[in-house]
Amino acid sequence: MTRVKKTSDLKLGLHTLQDISALILRSHDLDETINNIVHLVAERAHSEVCSLYLLDEDQRTLVLRATHGLTVESIGQVKLQIGEGLTGKVAAEQRVVAISNPRNHPDFRFFHETGEEQFHTFVGIPLQDRSASIGVLVIQTCDIHHFSEDELATLTTIAFQVASIVVNARLLDTLHRYEIPGPPAPAASASEPGTSPAQQTIALYGKMAYPGIVTGSVTILDQDYGFADIFDECNIDINAELTRLDEALRQTRIQTLYLEKRVAAQLSQEDAAIFHTHLMILEDRGFIERLHHLIEERHSAPYALKRVINGYLAAFARMEDPYLRERAADMEDVGRRLLANLVGRAPEGLQLQQPSILIAKRLLPSDMAILDHEKIQGIVLESNEANSHSVIMAKSLGIPTVIGVAGATIHISPNDQLILDANAGCLYPNPSTSILDEYLRLERDRVQEKERLLLLRDVTATTRDGHEVFLRANIGLISDVDVAINHGALGVGLYRTEFLYMTHSGFPDRDQQYQWYKKIVEKFSGMPVTIRTLDIGGDKTLPYFRQPQENNPFMGWRSVRISLDYPDIFKVQLEAILMAATAGPVRVLFPMISNLNEIRTCKELVRQAAQQLEQEGINYHPHLQIGAMIEIPAAIQLAPHLAQEVDFFALGTNDLIQYLLAADRSNPRVQNHYDPLHPAVLQSIDQLVAVTRKHGTELCLCGEMATDPVCLLALIGLGIRDFSLSAPYIPQLKNIINQIDSGAAETITRKALELGDSTEIRSLLESLLDY
Repeated sequence: MTRVKKTSDLKLGLHTLQDISALILRSHDLDETINNIVHLVAERAHSEVCSLYLLDEDQRTLVLRATHGLTVESIGQVKLQIGEGLTGKVAAEQRVVAISNPRNHPDFRFFHETGEEQFHTFVGIPLQDRSASIGVLVIQTCDIHHFSEDELATLTTIAFQVASIVVNARLLDTLHRYEIPGPPAPAASASEPGTSPAQQTIALYGKMAYPGIVTGSVTILDQDYGFADIFDECNIDINAELTRLDEALRQTRIQTLYLEKRVAAQLSQEDAAIFHTHLMILEDRGFIERLHHLIEERHSAPYALKRVINGYLAAFARMEDPYLRERAADMEDVGRRLLANLVGRAPEGLQLQQPSILIAKRLLPSDMAILDHEKIQGIVLESNEANSHSVIMAKSLGIPTVIGVAGATIHISPNDQLILDANAGCLYPNPSTSILDEYLRLERDRVQEKERLLLLRDVTATTRDGHEVFLRANIGLISDVDVAINHGALGVGLYRTEFLYMTHSGFPDRDQQYQWYKKIVEKFSGMPVTIRTLDIGGDKTLPYFRQPQENNPFMGWRSVRISLDYPDIFKVQLEAILMAATAGPVRVLFPMISNLNEIRTCKELVRQAAQQLEQEGINYHPHLQIGAMIEIPAAIQLAPHLAQEVDFFALGTNDLIQYLLAADRSNPRVQNHYDPLHPAVLQSIDQLVAVTRKHGTELCLCGEMATDPVCLLALIGLGIRDFSLSAPYIPQLKNIINQIDSGAAETITRKALELGDSTEIRSLLESLLDY
């Protein structure tokens, strides 16, 4: 007779996740780590079995790699093809499968050597790396147990963490196969032949990572981790060198734990998670064995480290995946700190004596952990790694940053004065008097204009004939909140939650998201906050979530399509939003809606999320306003039907224009075709406004189109009264709106709708502004 196990029997949660992290320090390779994990999860889940199946190198065969509860002899022997058996089904469909009495299921596959016929509950959770299947975590119990949504969500989070450990361990293994130890390649000079740094007085250019303009002195971070100065030694004492290496490894592990705690305290636990990877490198058996082997060949410990690290860096450089190539920074970081401990040179020189602009070839995570963030006015990097952990941390701190500046450390000297214009992606070392005067004049004018416009902060944006216009903020980072409030934003019209995901090392759990959303809602003190669900794909990626290579990613697997394919992850976010809605007025917005089935499925998932919170007795707001993002032509045509499903529309003009006109706004060769005043754009917006009036659906325009005064005039003329945009534009727009007569704007916009050329439209609208 089988017994039904109660939900309270399971003890999964945050402590399990923390203990899995701690296992990294006690494990020296992948097999040892996953073996420890399955025992821990089985114990916490009170399950008789926890097994881990990983895809073999052929990417088609699942192999049992670790188990608690099945026979030890079955490890490495039980193999399934993708789609074979219940475990293969989980990997093929990449979704959680939880069933009772698995032997009765048509997909059940029995392996005599495992002894699993006695188990009456099966739960399989897929392990993924950037959306590709890498394995399956399986839980089995003798008694029938009906897993709750919360338990499954926790197991899914554990699976994500296990997947991260597996990916890191396999990355090290890949490096071992790629690596060919050898002397370091000479560094390529970024300067032109025959050109000295002193001769270089022109502007340097790169790519904006975070906006802002700053003028100040320079601090150059000397990131040469010392290998160029390391030569081989003769007549070494092998045992002494091995002891020296072991002590350096011990010191570096302790320093890494310190850095992790420091970053967790200053930023977040998620920002600090990168140091888990560093610990795995320092504990990696293959890494340590390579060092020992070279020392036993009578090479000194520093020289052995030089050979191994440079071999790894060369291996990273040969990898095709740009994300993996950027992980070279982690290996370089570990190598630099380990070398410092080997040669007795403690890495304590990273201290800014005064506020300055930081110049470096590459900024490593440990650099960002050690430096005083209050003294970093700006950052200039030669590396072009937009997704590096240090750049993500700089964005979180709101530091103006430019990346990809070739030769920055050569053309800029420690005593230079620098203008860093991150908005334009350029910098001026020792600017000429005329350039400096011009920037100082621009800065003075900007400050004066900002002070004048900020007087409008608490003034209502109202047209001359008395129509109120609501100006809200687009935000993405927590640092955007104070900027929005200081510029008089009436709440948030578009909160881009993907930035929260980008600053984490894995998918944030429900409580992490809830705390983040709640903080933002509370800061706006009763003003509405519209939270857009995860919108990745196109040009937005997550480092821990693999997306397929697509010929046209902007029209591929992205945005709400990804969310609906991963309902477990999606519902975690929806539950967090429902919980945060108790702190103030919150609306949820679903991006890139293209058909009715999508919005109806989203609504059903909101209902399921609310039901889950109800079952857990967690407080949430039961009546959440639901909106659809209108950003593709199909949504314009479907607007009459969508209006019957939602409470409001958010018009995303940035994407709508490029989809309507087949013009990528980031492609300079077709930039002239990206025209907000194209007749097709205005007519589409006019069509949408007519639908919202007929059905009483609220409409907010979210996009940079409204920052152009001529476009703003047309939009007001079309009848739009609610805008969401970058907060610094709000005072400027208030100034313009207060001078516009909405009646005159409507009259001239109706005339513009009859024209067939955008140049004529702009000229017509400008005539009213000039007047």
